[in-house]
Amino acid sequence: MDRSMGEERSTYRTNGLENTSQEEKEEKMCLKLCNGSCHAEEILQTLNAYRQSGILTDVVLSVGGQEFPCHRAALSANSAYFRAMFSSNLKEGHQDVVSIQKIAASAMSLLLDYMYGGSLVIQEDNVESVMEASDLLQIPRLRDACIRFLEDQLHPCNCVGILKFADSFSITSLSEKSKKFMLEGFSEVSCHEEFLDLSQAELIAYLSNEELVVMKEEVVYEAAMRWVRHDAKTRKKVLRDILEHVRLPLLDPTYFLEKVEMDAIIQDSPECFPLLHEARTYYILGNEVDSIRARPRKFMDLAEVIVVIGGCDKKGLLKLPFTDRYHPKTKEWMALASVPGYTKSEFAACTLKNDIYVSGGHINSRDVWMFSSQLKVWIKVASLHKGRWRHKMVNLHGKLYAVGGFDGFHRLSTVECYDSFSNSWTFIDAMLEAVSSAAITPCMNKLYVIGGAMDDYANTDKVQCYDPEEGTWTLVSSTPFCQRCVNAVTLDNTIYVIGGLLMNIFSYNPSQNIWMEVAALPGPLESSGVTVCGGKIYILGGRDENGEGTDMAFTFDPAVGKLEDEPPLQRCISYHGCVTILQSPGR
Repeated sequence: MDRSMGEERSTYRTNGLENTSQEEKEEKMCLKLCNGSCHAEEILQTLNAYRQSGILTDVVLSVGGQEFPCHRAALSANSAYFRAMFSSNLKEGHQDVVSIQKIAASAMSLLLDYMYGGSLVIQEDNVESVMEASDLLQIPRLRDACIRFLEDQLHPCNCVGILKFADSFSITSLSEKSKKFMLEGFSEVSCHEEFLDLSQAELIAYLSNEELVVMKEEVVYEAAMRWVRHDAKTRKKVLRDILEHVRLPLLDPTYFLEKVEMDAIIQDSPECFPLLHEARTYYILGNEVDSIRARPRKFMDLAEVIVVIGGCDKKGLLKLPFTDRYHPKTKEWMALASVPGYTKSEFAACTLKNDIYVSGGHINSRDVWMFSSQLKVWIKVASLHKGRWRHKMVNLHGKLYAVGGFDGFHRLSTVECYDSFSNSWTFIDAMLEAVSSAAITPCMNKLYVIGGAMDDYANTDKVQCYDPEEGTWTLVSSTPFCQRCVNAVTLDNTIYVIGGLLMNIFSYNPSQNIWMEVAALPGPLESSGVTVCGGKIYILGGRDENGEGTDMAFTFDPAVGKLEDEPPLQRCISYHGCVTILQSPGR
């Protein structure tokens, strides 16, 4: 009876197992075999105890005068450096004692604790030595942990040091984050001791970086002067090289007078005087100064914006009354006040001391209006003596010049000069040749009149140059084209000409008296809006080969010789005014 019952129980258990699926069997076996979660940890603890007691160790690491008995297998499992050493024919691989250079004994002790124990507390006082050791011994997980720790520790007081440390070990991610942190927190970073230890090249690299985040240029100037005064005897010799990367024209004029011109070190550095003169000239003439130091930085509370005025619609029939502002950084348009009762075409537009002036227009208008960038209103000023349209207007030495044009009967050679202080126009010496629809721009203290129409059918390739100091006109190297309805701008002492249904952008270097093709356009254009903004040339709208207005927009960067598409304009437009002014965001 008992036996049969036992047999029944045995059969029941066996049948239960037999009824279990193969998958369940494997799962139960896996659970049973893997149940010892601390097995690996126990093995490591035993090995570590063996290491500390010298049991079964087969190599001794000699580091900074200290000896560390170890197991080759444990070292190789953790470090590619040791794996390569012990598995190759290198003599160190067969030595009982291996000397390790460039690692401190304290760091080696920490690394061995990590190798055998799997844990290590990274702190400010050991992170650099641990990082150096893990980098040398090729322990990537520990190296990455050090990098994450340093990233979390970034602060205005240490980001310069961390950046240098990252560069010394070619840690790209840490270097980039440190640099970004420094550029974005420049105002605070520049007040700490580490900043004063930058090399001249490093300081210049930051001062000239377009990603430098400062609201006012005074922050940059004060940082630069703190760096100079930290070692005035040595660094005074490179003061000009440093100040070349400070945008002195953007300083508040009162601050410039009190803090810059009166600074003893600067007063004793005559090589810096041209930079001071440039700033003073900017305060008088405004954005007529063609210098990178006169351009606002990317994150300033002052920005260059483009203003588009009037023009004709796509078919050239309607005169558009709009005045719109375009912010290149945000790609946003904003409507401004329109010129009161001024719906003309083929007028001229330019800026003077950050205000916008428009003059003349179809038909034979003498009107001149000024848009105050501060008040945001149009104000009528003194009229031209001679009504004209298809002329151009530029500023030079703080005065406006209305040049050439058409009066309905003849092309004009006359030139009028406007003095904003007396609000009056006066005639100056006439051009050598009467032209309309020419390209006109100031460059290197002279005025250049390029090409244009001599009559209804004939164009000229002549370039007429006016020297206001001499009061004389001369001819310089002719253009490689013969067109009308062209526009010109000046950037970095080079003239660029666009339009005339030309397929290319041309440049002219007055110093060398040489013309060049510098870029190809996607299609022919004429009567476009052309202006310089942010160191690039903006080409907005214009008429195509079919005589229709376009909404296309491009930028040309002479530094890289590259033409890029911009978002289309709000409407198709040609014969419009196009200028650049400075404004604070949101104004």
